Amino acid sequence: MSTWTEPQPDSRFVVVDGLPIHYKRAGHGPALVLLHGSASSLQHFDRAADLLSESFDVIRPDLPGFGLTGPREDRDYRVPTYAATMAGFLEALGVPRCAVAGNSLGGNIAWNLALDHPERLTGLILVNATGYPEKELPAGMRLTRNPLLRPVLRRVMPRGGIERSLRSTVGPRSTIVDETMVDRAHQLMSRPGNRSAFVDFCNTDQPDRSTEIHRITVPTLVLRSATIDGQHFARDIPGAEERVHPDAGHLLPEEDPQWFADAVAGFLGSAADTVTH
Repeated sequence: MSTWTEPQPDSRFVVVDGLPIHYKRAGHGPALVLLHGSASSLQHFDRAADLLSESFDVIRPDLPGFGLTGPREDRDYRVPTYAATMAGFLEALGVPRCAVAGNSLGGNIAWNLALDHPERLTGLILVNATGYPEKELPAGMRLTRNPLLRPVLRRVMPRGGIERSLRSTVGPRSTIVDETMVDRAHQLMSRPGNRSAFVDFCNTDQPDRSTEIHRITVPTLVLRSATIDGQHFARDIPGAEERVHPDAGHLLPEEDPQWFADAVAGFLGSAADTVTH
């Protein structure tokens, strides 16, 4: 059985804010950073990264609290803190400018980065991103807010619960949730400190910056699954383009990596043309 809790041959680490951040990097061309969502890991983009690395220098970290990066000592899981850490991550890698694509929480971090460090970004791709206050929490995250369950979930997260959570986040026709995917999610969540980090993350009061979204000046592509609503990036970001996937769920880059990669490459190609002409 493959183990996901050990570094792989292409694993790399760089220390940012005292935290060794696990990441993978492949390909050649303009830099493109891929940010996964909560309770996920950089493997979320495995297939999409293979496709995109033909045209881009694809960099994908495990976000603090998840994957092989693991928990922050200060337990600060506010999104603007994540954005600051990602700015430090790019600094540590010597990447002055890049495009950033983020799914879910990763999208939230990406647009916070666009607000706080617009000079660093060549393009912004938001994939079923979060950040508006009316967004409903998934059932699994709501459980972690139950004061009776909280200490239990710090010690154990049942594999069956993780499987149910994954199945609830993909589209009705999706077949990606298999034994391997559930094993990966369960093993990574069971790494020392990751369960507690997830509970801490879910119980973090996130600052509401949604009234600032209209100030984003970075060229933006909004990718959304038709079943996902409650967010208004295409409306609020000046000049943003939007593409809607007819039947994917929340994990769009993993459910349809070819659609995602084509959309990203097409957008960044046209964004580059706009900049150069």
